[in-house]
Amino acid sequence: MIFQETELKGVYILEPQRFHDERGLFATLFRSHEFELRNMTAQFVEHNIAFSKEAGTLRGIHYQAAPHSQAKLIRCTRGAVFDVALDLRPHSPTFKKWTAVELSADNRLMMYVPGDCGHGYQTLVPDTEVFYMVSHSYAPESARGVRWNDPAFLIDWPHAEKRILLKRDLEYPDFTF
Repeated sequence: MIFQETELKGVYILEPQRFHDERGLFATLFRSHEFELRNMTAQFVEHNIAFSKEAGTLRGIHYQAAPHSQAKLIRCTRGAVFDVALDLRPHSPTFKKWTAVELSADNRLMMYVPGDCGHGYQTLVPDTEVFYMVSHSYAPESARGVRWNDPAFLIDWPHAEKRILLKRDLEYPDFTF
């Protein structure tokens, strides 16, 4: 696996090393010891999928507060997404900064997001499916979020003819810390 740390410390873009032959390809998507060497969470207790029928569907930006914070390993298994990690660590030099990558079924890239960062994505094409693993089970009492277009972050989302969001994601108040 090829690990590329982003400008946000602890947020990685991962590219599986592909081995091709006449049958197709083989690639390892996860090796716990490679994560541990980089001080990344290597135990994932929940594996989830999210399917979005329409392009422009925006999910997030979500996170879970401690003690239930969730590190995430995200991969797009069908279609394509603009995947965003947002630094919500108050003592980080990149606090309130974000990074993004296009994840797609074709490029097979993954993003690793530490538990103290927010995460969200926007689908770029119809019929998109995202697979992600998390380090802690969902705890409704710890669920949090920030508004996708909060001026505190200035995330440069891709243009969408129609943007689809849950009412909850539209109504988060302006971020204050």
